[in-house]
Amino acid sequence: MKKNKSKPISPLSAADSGKNEEGLADVIACNSAICFIDGQLGRLVYRGYDVLDLAAHSTFEEVAYLLWYGRLPGRTEYQAFLDGFTGSMTLPVETVMILRMFPKAATPMEVLRTAVSSLGHWDPDSGNTRLDACLRKAQRLTKRIPLILASHQRLREGMEPIDPVLNQGIAYNFLYTLQGREPDPEIVRALDVSLILHADHELNASTFAARVTAATMADIYSAVTSAIGALKGPLHGGANTEVMKMLLEIGSADKARQWVLDRLADRKKVPGFGHRVYR
Repeated sequence: MKKNKSKPISPLSAADSGKNEEGLADVIACNSAICFIDGQLGRLVYRGYDVLDLAAHSTFEEVAYLLWYGRLPGRTEYQAFLDGFTGSMTLPVETVMILRMFPKAATPMEVLRTAVSSLGHWDPDSGNTRLDACLRKAQRLTKRIPLILASHQRLREGMEPIDPVLNQGIAYNFLYTLQGREPDPEIVRALDVSLILHADHELNASTFAARVTAATMADIYSAVTSAIGALKGPLHGGANTEVMKMLLEIGSADKARQWVLDRLADRKKVPGFGHRVYR
């Protein structure tokens, strides 16, 4: 896989001239070797690897290893890495009890925010902020977040949560624990690619919130809970909800043009358009 060299960041920015653009565009908060975005060219790079190459040739778990350790794993390293997920195959009983208490009207993001915070109470590395402990907690969170969402959805539909399948990836097990049946391989692959494309996106609002929390030496569960709170907002991850509402309201492709024209005539935003970085 070809490794790309990220474009260097110029030390000269809008901040140097004392003039800040709307949304603090071009204001440098930090330098990062993890992710690089060129919105004009539509490029997204993780640790020097173009995300399109990673999406075509890697799995989400391999990309997680790349982001956390700074390089792609060898065969033995990768197997040991996957084995580290095995101990997080199920949710703590206490977290499932909390999921049962949520009202049916609770949204997935609200549930996720509270459930992720609760996981810290029963983590064997709770209170340990060493790097090795944080990496173990990151693995547990990565495995358990899909289980939280799937379990909540099943509970509010009157069904019991089910355990994931050993030796299967995160995308497979999310669909399996959500639907309760063998997922379509094509859909599993599509979800795996989607997870790769969303794995990192530079210093967006939720990442910034997590970094601010982590900078106070708070634990990883506090940092991720902060990130989820920011992600929930309609100007960030919550925008996806508005897109889904729009698509359901439009109903069919032949009605899309008129719906957009009516929206623009009323001087209202069209959900899903107007990204701050991609142009």
